[in-house]
Amino acid sequence: MKYLNYLALFTSITIAGIAAYFSVIGMATIFAGAWLGTIIMMSALEFGKLVTAAYIHLAWEKLNYLKYYLLSAVVVLMAITSLGIFGYLSKANIEVNLVGDGNNLELSILDTRIGAEESKIERLQERLTGLDLVLSTGRPEDRNYINRTQRDERAQIAEDIDISIDLITQYTEEKLPIQRKQLEQDSKIGPIKYVAEVIYGEDSLDYLDNAVRWVIYALIFVFDPLAVLLLVSSSGLIAGKYRKRTPVKVIKNVLQVPKSRVSDFTKNK
Repeated sequence: MKYLNYLALFTSITIAGIAAYFSVIGMATIFAGAWLGTIIMMSALEFGKLVTAAYIHLAWEKLNYLKYYLLSAVVVLMAITSLGIFGYLSKANIEVNLVGDGNNLELSILDTRIGAEESKIERLQERLTGLDLVLSTGRPEDRNYINRTQRDERAQIAEDIDISIDLITQYTEEKLPIQRKQLEQDSKIGPIKYVAEVIYGEDSLDYLDNAVRWVIYALIFVFDPLAVLLLVSSSGLIAGKYRKRTPVKVIKNVLQVPKSRVSDFTKNK
């Protein structure tokens, strides 16, 4: 049991340290304008929270009405820590979504360009069809003249079609690495998609952000409170073993000493 108490104390400090790290970075992200100052302030508050929690637990009976303020301060600091963890994890999720949105935007732009070139090719082909119709409906004696007048235009149309095809090929090649990055991003958010499916069913894709929030709520509900309560419990058990107490057997032995021996002892002194 003794070693279990120390293990619980070590575990609580470890969890509290990790929670403090997430909280400090998260709060520094929220107050990015005072990044260094926020880190210093939150680090001091996180350390003070743990010390205060252990202190009021061990010295509760010796403290006056200030113990209620200390207790409320610990509770508020736990809420602030949870808020910082929420900010940290939310920032990570937003960054992943921003990368995915950026990839989708680039793909959308390339698709628009490809669509424009395909529409251009269709218009040029329709023009070729019109030229062929003029040639086929013309009088036989005029076809040589029509061919000569259409030659330059047909050559320009053919050149424009080749340019559009080359551009479509170029845009398609540019899409490949972006699509590969997008697949990698989709793999990162794949687990949360399964969580959303469990919670929301078929409409899970519309509620991915809500699913992320619920996961974060679950984490912050047990993260810092677990660390603080485990620290309080383990420190109380460990401190109880080191309190100086007079053994009952020693008291009994002192009370059972004969008065004659006590008087002899005082005379010798």
